[in-house]
Amino acid sequence: MGTFSIFHWLIFLIYVAVFVIPIAKVLRRLGFSPWLALLAIVPLVNVIMLWIFAYGRWPRDTEQAKTF
Repeated sequence: MGTFSIFHWLIFLIYVAVFVIPIAKVLRRLGFSPWLALLAIVPLVNVIMLWIFAYGRWPRDTEQAKTF
């Protein structure tokens, strides 16, 4: 009862492929570290990070402001 079966690991890998990898690509384009996408797995932390990304300053915006 305390171990994961191959089915559980398969579901986890599908979840990673469907959610975490695209989130990592979006974060990289925004100028954040793609490793922050791992926070999408942690409940409640993913919602907090979404709010931080929505209302915080983006590194890419500050870089573009310096070029003008």
